[in-house]
Amino acid sequence: MNAIVLGWDPADWDAWQPAFPEVVELVAETGGFRTNWSLGFPQDPVWQAETSPGAEVWLLLTGGKDRGLIGHGVVGPDGASGHGNADPQPGSAVDVVFDALLRQGEHVPRDELASRVPGMPWDSVRGWGEPIPPAELPALRDVWADYAGPSQFEPTLAVPGALPDEALLKVSANRYEVGPQARTACIRHHGSSCAACGFNFAAAYGGLGKDYIQVHHIVPAAEQGADYQLDPLTDLVPLCANCHVMAHQRTPVAYSPAELRRLMAAPPHISGSVLSPEEESAQRDAARLLQIKGTGNQD
Repeated sequence: MNAIVLGWDPADWDAWQPAFPEVVELVAETGGFRTNWSLGFPQDPVWQAETSPGAEVWLLLTGGKDRGLIGHGVVGPDGASGHGNADPQPGSAVDVVFDALLRQGEHVPRDELASRVPGMPWDSVRGWGEPIPPAELPALRDVWADYAGPSQFEPTLAVPGALPDEALLKVSANRYEVGPQARTACIRHHGSSCAACGFNFAAAYGGLGKDYIQVHHIVPAAEQGADYQLDPLTDLVPLCANCHVMAHQRTPVAYSPAELRRLMAAPPHISGSVLSPEEESAQRDAARLLQIKGTGNQD
């Protein structure tokens, strides 16, 4: 998959309508924000191959003292205006769906990016973007996860906006966030293996699954009042997707990891029905016929 870093200097360009803090909250509440991102003056043709629909997008603060990585998203179905044109015009833009944005001051610092992702020319990123070498993507995702948690972008799903309007189903739901610091503390304490079944994504998928695991609230999030002080070591526990879903099959109090382990340890249940005397007799007759036939084949 192609990936690109877009540059943003807040002092030079107000890229956000509404204001950036409001967009951060909007992404946290809804899971995404779609915008037409100006590419400025993209004389460098490399951007054309990197801004096709579905390409991964990262956003870098490039001005002032707070330089660093602040956002993640994906190129939407409209791609870039002038895509495929060898001589794109100034003012071209790319369709971007941001799925994660950090507040200014909580971003990944530029110095840490340079230390942990050294193969990326961070100081040369401009508004029209810089392609990310594929070999640098795992390290970039690692450092991003330390600050923001894993990206919510799922490459097996359709690019946002790619489906027709009639395929859109809107639902109303409550969303309870696990902050990135709390998630990191939980995994550092408990590890990244499922607390119920022991599944480990890195063991199954290698580097792709490194440090990936879902985090489950032991105390139901809906029961946490505004003054509740979350303890990530005792209130959160890592669960794989399967066990997480099964835990919430019981409401309002979910199954605990210990209860899930007992359920998995129980003898398997095979559904069936009670046979009538006639059915039992027919099965015995069939078994005798099979036994006779088998004996005859051996002669």
